[in-house]
Amino acid sequence: MIDNLKCMMHKNYRFFNLIIAFLSVTIVASAQTSFKTKFSKSNIYVGIEVGSKGVKMSVVEISKSPQTTGNFNILKDSTYNTDFISFTQTSFDNTLNSLTSFYNLANTDYKVPAKRIFTVISSGVKMQAEKDGKQEWIANLISSFQTNIKDPGRKVEVVDVLQEARLSHLGIVPNARRYNTFIIDIGSGNAKGGYFPHGNTTEFKLFQVNFGTRSTFQAAEKNLTDDPSLANYKRQLNRVLEGVENGEIIYAVNVSGAYALSDNIVCSGGIAWSVATLIYPELVNNSVVPVTYEEVEKFANTLYTNFKAVTPDELLKRITDPSLDKETIFKEMKRVHGVFDQKQLMAGTGLLLKIMRQFKSVYETKQFFMVKTGQVGWISAYVDEVVE
Repeated sequence: MIDNLKCMMHKNYRFFNLIIAFLSVTIVASAQTSFKTKFSKSNIYVGIEVGSKGVKMSVVEISKSPQTTGNFNILKDSTYNTDFISFTQTSFDNTLNSLTSFYNLANTDYKVPAKRIFTVISSGVKMQAEKDGKQEWIANLISSFQTNIKDPGRKVEVVDVLQEARLSHLGIVPNARRYNTFIIDIGSGNAKGGYFPHGNTTEFKLFQVNFGTRSTFQAAEKNLTDDPSLANYKRQLNRVLEGVENGEIIYAVNVSGAYALSDNIVCSGGIAWSVATLIYPELVNNSVVPVTYEEVEKFANTLYTNFKAVTPDELLKRITDPSLDKETIFKEMKRVHGVFDQKQLMAGTGLLLKIMRQFKSVYETKQFFMVKTGQVGWISAYVDEVVE
């Protein structure tokens, strides 16, 4: 596997390094009230996002170099899993408390001024609320949050799927590959992405599927009835994925016209991070990992037939290079398993495969890349567009 990886990485050397240089991501240790910055001239910004699964906070150092999108350095990345889209009083209270706690932590403990703290509600939450007729839950969350922090004018933007997908592209994909790269961000409640078809960053062609890792898992779980076995879950998951593929994915890719114009397929989101981490744990320090369709397909099969093989203990046994930090690798793999269980990994990877399959052809090979740090990409692009 390592030999194959080296061959693939050599083939994609220029693009791979462009992305790595673009992201410039370094996770650094920090004291509670200060951070070790990387750039000579920079500001620290905080992005707090209410997503389908929970509330995420990213503390990011962004270079002051004018319009240099992507010059950012992750200082801290935290998540509270609150399941807001279940729309229960408990999930509401947990989400509100997490949102408030993150804001106070950033503003009071980390000393980040309010004008550099951005709070948003993700498109996945917006779509699920519209689907369930629960829009008032979002409005109540925003007003309650404003009350908690004693700032009635505090802006909490509810982003739509087009805006979120466009920002993800701007924040993740390097300028050198801006116009031949298709991005796919698989979240908890939806998958969105797209590309810029006309050589400018104002016209964005949207790709959108109303299923994400969690919603795919929930759809399969709902059909289990009186047979909770893994075999039955696999059957129900296959039915859900087949319906999503035939009902949404094929149409979404075809109508986007992306196949002919996109040489590189960049995948982000929690499931992309998980797949990259568990297929290539030895690349723990790489923010971007190239993969093939066949590797992801094999991984998906292993999740069902031999889940033990992708557990941290088993994967660590194959790490023989003494120069690698086994403790860091083990912790990152444990983090994946702490976020997703077997069924959720099966759902997310299955959805990822269905989308990747639309770009796989015997006549033309697309390059697939898993981006582990896509959750903070939007902040960099957002800052570039809203801060003077």
